[in-house]
Amino acid sequence: MPRQARLVLPDVALHVVQRGHNRNACFWHDTDRMVYLTLLYDMSKQKGCAVHAYVLMTNHVHLLLTPRTSDSCARLMRNLGQQYVQYVNRRYERSGTLWEGRYRSCLVESSEYVLACHRYIELNPVRAGMVPTPDAYRWSSHNGNTGLAENKLLTRHCEYEALSLDDGSRRAAYRQFFDHADEPQFLEAIRESTNTGFPLIGEPLKARLAASGRQLEPRKPGPAAQPTSDLLSAELQF
Repeated sequence: MPRQARLVLPDVALHVVQRGHNRNACFWHDTDRMVYLTLLYDMSKQKGCAVHAYVLMTNHVHLLLTPRTSDSCARLMRNLGQQYVQYVNRRYERSGTLWEGRYRSCLVESSEYVLACHRYIELNPVRAGMVPTPDAYRWSSHNGNTGLAENKLLTRHCEYEALSLDDGSRRAAYRQFFDHADEPQFLEAIRESTNTGFPLIGEPLKARLAASGRQLEPRKPGPAAQPTSDLLSAELQF
């Protein structure tokens, strides 16, 4: 299914995926991952993106972040990607592209979807059979979000903060999300949404966007409808 124009709203979280070209590796050594996270920390501050969750897999990256402005995420991913490629090309004496073209993203909003996206991201190494539990994987946000390690890169999402009034209870509640695997229905939904750009959002925001003329779900098979607004072909900005 083709992707539509990016839907980006200031102060609404995005699930972002960037893959290696032809699904080839983009990390070969722990040093590479350290460099990427250092660049992500610096660039997220510079470009105005709060990072809530992440995982660095062998050939792709997942991020959950909230952009301050409509172009914060695009500027972050462009500069982060360019600087990391420059590092890789110098270190491994290579040239050419590293990434699979443009990154993919979808809006993630409401407690149901935001917290499920945290879990989806941090369980990636477990689903891939790399580790038995998420806390065993060093290159994700899991230990930072559960309080097992300090992680200055992370900014807590308001839905994470709403889990409890005190920090200890909040972390305990967060850990309980990982007692069960993701529901297959959610796995299918987040993968399709990230690949196509359709949002995972609550009803109030859905109504607001629907009123603007934005397509929020895949169309049923049949003749393509004619666009009624320039908003269908341009990035929506609020």
